[in-house]
Amino acid sequence: MSKRQFILGMLASSLLGGLVVLLGISFLGGTETVNGSFSLNRSNSVATSFGTISDEPHDYSVPAGVNFIEASRKIVPAVVHITNREEIKGTSSRWRRLLRNGVKFRESTGSGVLISEDGYITTNYHVVEGADELEVRLDDNRRLKAEIIGADPDTDLALIKINAKGMPYIDFGNSDQVEVGEWVLAVGNPFDLNNTVTAGIVSAKARNINLITGNTDNRYGIESFLQTDAVVNRGNSGGALVNLQGELIGINTAIATNTGTFSGYSFAVPSILVKKVMDDLLEFGEVKRGLLGVTIRDADGVGTVELSGVRIMGVSPGGAADEAGLKEEDVITGVDGKEVKTTSQLQELIARKRPGDAVSISYKRKGNDRETSLKLQNRESLAAIDLAEPELIFEKEDGVSENTLTYEIAGAVFEDLSSQLKKSLNLEGGVHLSQLGGGAWKASGVKEGFVITKVGDDDITSLEQFQKIIDTKTKDFFVMGKYPNGEKEYYRITW
Repeated sequence: MSKRQFILGMLASSLLGGLVVLLGISFLGGTETVNGSFSLNRSNSVATSFGTISDEPHDYSVPAGVNFIEASRKIVPAVVHITNREEIKGTSSRWRRLLRNGVKFRESTGSGVLISEDGYITTNYHVVEGADELEVRLDDNRRLKAEIIGADPDTDLALIKINAKGMPYIDFGNSDQVEVGEWVLAVGNPFDLNNTVTAGIVSAKARNINLITGNTDNRYGIESFLQTDAVVNRGNSGGALVNLQGELIGINTAIATNTGTFSGYSFAVPSILVKKVMDDLLEFGEVKRGLLGVTIRDADGVGTVELSGVRIMGVSPGGAADEAGLKEEDVITGVDGKEVKTTSQLQELIARKRPGDAVSISYKRKGNDRETSLKLQNRESLAAIDLAEPELIFEKEDGVSENTLTYEIAGAVFEDLSSQLKKSLNLEGGVHLSQLGGGAWKASGVKEGFVITKVGDDDITSLEQFQKIIDTKTKDFFVMGKYPNGEKEYYRITW
C-alpha cells in the first residue's frame, strides 16, 4: 500500500456525563469497497487483502436474505402507539400522571399492530389493562379513540379497534416455520420513540419464562414465546415481530432484564397463537380454549427415564385425558403428528384448539410408544369435575389431640402428617409444610400445604427423618409430594 496510508482512529469524548466512543476505519484519498458490494465514487483502484477494488462507481445494494429496508417499509405504517389512561382512585401512582377535566389519570404507553384495513389492532393485555381511555396514534400522527373488543390474560393478548377505514395492516405469517437463527425485525415505540425498528435473530422457540404461568391466580396461562435478541424496551409491548418478508410472526411482550431495560433477550407470542386468539375474540368476545385435564412437567430425566417430552403428574377424573386412557407418569411426545419436547410446546399446540376438537396424542408408557385420540373439553366442564381441594376436618381421636412437632428451616415450618391428612391422601408418611415465609423454599415456588413425600431418592416417613436428611444438604436438591387436592408436584430447592 505505497502512497496509501491506513488509519485506525478512535475518538473518545465526554457527552452529558457519559462516554461516547467512535471507532472508524478509512482510506485516505478514497472510500472502501468489499468485493463490489458497497462503494462510493472514487478516482482510482487499490489492491487490498479483500482483493482488487474496482474504481467504477456502484449503487448501494443489499445482499439477498438481509434486506431490512423492504420489510421496514411494509410494517412501520401498520404499527401504532397506544396510550392507556386510567382514572386514579388513590393518591399515588408509579406512572406519569395527567389531569383532565379535574380528574387525575395515570398514563402508560405501549404498541399495537393493525391487522385489518377497518382498524382492528392486536396488542398485549397488559398494555390496555384497566384503561378508562384508550388513544391510538397512527404513523401519520392522527390520534383516534379505541375500544377494547376482547382480552385474554392467559396469553397476555388483547384486541382493540379504532373507527377508521383503509388502514395499512400486516399479514399474519406462520410462526411454526420460523427457524432459530433467522433474521427478524421488532417494531414499536420504546420510551415513546415512535416507529423504532430493530433487528436480531430468533434465539429460541417455545420458551417459558414464568411470566404468565407464574401468576398463582392464572393456572391456565400459556407461555410458548419466540425468543430473539432484537432490542426491545418499555413501550415495545404489543408491537410487531416480523420476518424479512414483512409478515407478522409474533407480538413483542417481555424482556429478560435485571435493570428494567434490554439486556440481551426479548420474547414474543407466536403468530399462530395470536391469530387464534384474535379470531376467537372477534367471533365470540372471549377465547374458546380446549383443555386436556392434566397437570404436567417437563420430562427432563428427573423422576423419569425420558429426557424430553411432557410428563403427566396428575389426571383430572372424567377429563379428556382420563377418558382417553392417559395416566400419571405417561410422557406425551407428540400432538397431531408434531413433536413435543417441552410443556411450552404442548401448551401452545393445545391452546390453538377449541373445545370439542379431536386431537391425536403420542405418548410413552414405561418406555413403550403409544397413541390415543381425545376430544378437548372446555374450562367449565373441567372445573365441574376438577380435583377441588377437599375440606379437611381435623378431629381429636378418642378425645386426645395429636402432639404436633415442628421443624423450621430457610423460612419454612414443617410438621408431621396428621392421621386425617395421611388418610385423605392415602399416604404412609411425609411432612406437611404448614407455614411459609421468605427464603429458599418460597423461591422454589412451593406453596403452603404441600406434603413432601420424597427428598431426592429418599422416601420421607417422619419429621425426624426429614430433618436429618435436610440437615445434610449443602447444595441444590429436589423434593416431591402432593397438595391436599391430590395434585402431585416437585420442586428444586436452591440452598
